[in-house]
Amino acid sequence: MTNDLPYRPCVGVMLANQAGEVFVGERIDTPGAWQMPQGGIDPGESPVDAALRELWEETGITASVVTVEAVSEEWLRYDLPEDLRGKLWKGRFRGQEQKWALMRFNGSDADIDILTAHPEFSAWQWLDPADVLDHIVPFKREVYAQVLALFGPRI
Repeated sequence: MTNDLPYRPCVGVMLANQAGEVFVGERIDTPGAWQMPQGGIDPGESPVDAALRELWEETGITASVVTVEAVSEEWLRYDLPEDLRGKLWKGRFRGQEQKWALMRFNGSDADIDILTAHPEFSAWQWLDPADVLDHIVPFKREVYAQVLALFGPRI
C-alpha cells in the first residue's frame, strides 16, 4: 500500500528579490506547472547546503548572490497524487517532506540561467507572493500556502 511508503527528504527555496517578488519556474517536463526550486538532500548534506546546491543546479544562481534569511524548523509534507506515485522516484516514496529556506536574491536577472547542465525549468518569472498559489500544481498548494504564511511577512 502506497500510504506505507516513506517521504523523500527534500529542500525547497523561496527566493525573494529586492522588490518582494518570488521566483518560480515552469517545469520543463510538465508545461503549465510552476514551482519554486526544490530537490533532494544528498547523504551527509545539511538542508541549507542542499538548498544552495539545488538553487544553483536549477537556476544557475550562485551562493555569492543570495543571503539565507530563514529555514523552516518543521518538515512540510505533501503526498503525490496516486497516478504519480509509481512513476516518480521509482515508486519508493509517497511524497516529499521538505525543509524550506527563505533566500534573498541580491543579484540581477542576468545572474539567472535556467539552461543548466540538467534543465528543470523551461521558463521563469518573478511573482507577487499573492499570485504564487494560482500557478502551483494543486497537490503542492497546501505546502506552498504554509511556506507563504511562514516567510511571507519577511519578504
